[in-house]
Amino acid sequence: MNIPKIASAFIWIVLSIVGFDSINAFAQTPPKQQLNSWWQAQAPGALPFRPNAKKLPLISVKGNKFIDPAGNAVLFRGLSISDPDKLVSQGHWSKEHFIKVQEMGAKVVRIPVHPVAWRGRTPADYIKLLDQAVEWCSDLNMYIMLDWHSIGNLTTGLFQDPMYETTLQETYSFWRIMARHYAGHNTIAFWELFNEPTTYRGQLGPVVWSEWKQICENEITIIRAYNPQAVVLVAGFDWAYDLTPIREAPINAVNIGYVTHPYSNKRPQPWEPKWEEDFGFAAATYPIIATEFGGAQDAQPNSTQPAYGPSIFKYLEGKGISWMVWCFDPEWGPTLIRDWNYTLTPSGEYAKKLMLDAVKVD
Repeated sequence: MNIPKIASAFIWIVLSIVGFDSINAFAQTPPKQQLNSWWQAQAPGALPFRPNAKKLPLISVKGNKFIDPAGNAVLFRGLSISDPDKLVSQGHWSKEHFIKVQEMGAKVVRIPVHPVAWRGRTPADYIKLLDQAVEWCSDLNMYIMLDWHSIGNLTTGLFQDPMYETTLQETYSFWRIMARHYAGHNTIAFWELFNEPTTYRGQLGPVVWSEWKQICENEITIIRAYNPQAVVLVAGFDWAYDLTPIREAPINAVNIGYVTHPYSNKRPQPWEPKWEEDFGFAAATYPIIATEFGGAQDAQPNSTQPAYGPSIFKYLEGKGISWMVWCFDPEWGPTLIRDWNYTLTPSGEYAKKLMLDAVKVD
C-alpha cells in the first residue's frame, strides 16, 4: 500500500470540498487586536487622589516645630500599624482596624510599605489599599505618615532581610508615584523617606553621610516636583537612631523633619545623656519625630532600675519631640496588642494612657 499517495489524494479531496479561497482566507486572517496596548498604559497613581483632600488642616514646619495653619505648634503622638498587604492577607484590613487605632488616642498613624509587598501586589493594586487608608483616616481625623519600610544600605544595594530588598531606582520611583498621586492631600502629613539606614555593623558595606544626604535630597526634589507642601522626614544612621551627622551637614531642604528610633537597646544606661548627644540636641533647631520605638511600659514595682517607658516618654515630651510607637500587630514586636481581639500588651496599655491623656490636654 502506497500511504503517501493515499494521503495526498485525501488532501486534494478536502481542498476541493472546502475551496482554496476559504483556506487562503483563513491563513490570512490577522490576529485579534490587543485590548491593552502598552503605548496606552498609564503610570500607577497617575490620577491624583482628591476625596477629603482638605478636610484636615495642612501641617507644615516653622523653625523646630510642626505647625497648623494658625501657626500653633503641634506635638504628634501615634503608632505604627503593620503593612497593609499583611493585613489584607490575614483578613484585618478594614476601617474598623483604624477605629481601634483611633481609640488608642493616636493623632497620626504610620503606614509601613515594604518593598517586597509593593512589588508583589503591584503598585497599581497597592495604591488602592493606600487610598482606602486615606479615606478612613480622613473620616476619623487622623493624619498619615507614609513610610518606605526598608532596612539596609541603598548605596551598596544590600539589605538586612529579603522583605527589605529594593533599589535606588525603585525607591525614587515609589516616592514619585506617591507624590503625584497624593499631591495636595492634607491627610498625608509626613513622608518618611527610608525606614532604617544601616550598614549592619559592616555586613552591608560602607556608606558615608555625604552619599546618604545626596540620596535624600534627590528624593525630596522628586517629591516636591509634584507636592511642594509635603513634610519630608529624614532618618539618621545606626538603624535611624543617630542624628549626629546633621551637626555639620544638615539636609539642604526646607519644610523637613528628622527621624530617630530610640529603642532601649541602642545605648546602655544612663540613657538621657546619650539620647541628648545622639539625637536630642537636634530638637533645638529642627522638628524631630521618634517614628519607631517600643517595649515601653510603666515602672515595675520594687524595681531598682530606671524604667525605659517613663524615661523615654519624659525625655521626648520634654524636648518637644513627636513620637510613634511600634507596633499595632500581635506578630510584629515590640507589640502593642496580644491578639486580633485587640487585647493590649503592657506596652500598649501604657502608650494608650499617654495618648489619651495628651488628647484631654490638647
